[in-house]
Amino acid sequence: MAHLWTGVFPAVTTKFNADESLDLAGTTQHIKWQLECGADGIIVCGSLGEASTLTADEKIAILKAAKEVAGDKPVLLTVAEDSTRAAAALAQAAHAAGADGIMLLPAMRYVSDERETINHYQRVADASPLPIMIYNNPIAYGVNITPEMYAEMAAEPKYVAIKESSGDIRTLTNVINAVGNRFAIFSGVDDLALESIVMGADGWVAGLVVAFPKETVAIYKLAKAGRLEEARAIYRWFAPLLHLDVSMKLVQNLKLCEAMVGVGTEHVRAPRLPLAGAERERVAAVIKAGLAARPQLPAI
Repeated sequence: MAHLWTGVFPAVTTKFNADESLDLAGTTQHIKWQLECGADGIIVCGSLGEASTLTADEKIAILKAAKEVAGDKPVLLTVAEDSTRAAAALAQAAHAAGADGIMLLPAMRYVSDERETINHYQRVADASPLPIMIYNNPIAYGVNITPEMYAEMAAEPKYVAIKESSGDIRTLTNVINAVGNRFAIFSGVDDLALESIVMGADGWVAGLVVAFPKETVAIYKLAKAGRLEEARAIYRWFAPLLHLDVSMKLVQNLKLCEAMVGVGTEHVRAPRLPLAGAERERVAAVIKAGLAARPQLPAI
């Protein structure tokens, strides 16, 4: 089955000025760089994009700015709202603003049961013609979309992909056994990405790609080409950095990465604050070690 979306989709950070206002120019500059380095699509306003601190109008402004530089590459807006009504409204606004799709989360705060979760997704799907990437992250959000639920949801053609972030590599095989290749499956956990690709993932919704896009794309392409030894060597170097994505402070960690690589700042929006003290020193040491040992990438 040919899937609508495959490959490396950076979940990009949202750039802010020092006063916490949006830096749209910085955001689009960064998106353009990601695409130049080989990204296959872009996801804006996700967890790494500080969605919980953005207004709906800001999300649409970021989406429009991303579309201006994306060319023919798909741009997905993350929809992670507190209510189903708000999610449906944002999905409609995303379509009107030119989004190529949405990455849809369960409703925030309230932990829905299976029936409520499927209803939430279906009502948002009914509200907009856009294709949908289903985001499953039970660790962060408390709602688990099971293989059995995917089998039920498979009847809705707007669901085209899954971002699998359960943290359990067995889930990918269980989903494939339940629904075959009905959905494109994207790894959503940076330090499980190579394992997921080997087990059949079609793509990688990536985090550390925001500072290391060429390495991320190289791992994906090498693994898909069957060049596993080369992919594994890069992945082992990358692993300490990838672990920074699996943290309550992933935004601050990765924005420090961007700053140290020279492609961003540490500006975040409160209640987040930039890393400080021993915590910052620890993360900076990981980044410095990674930069010092950065591998030469093979021809692909």
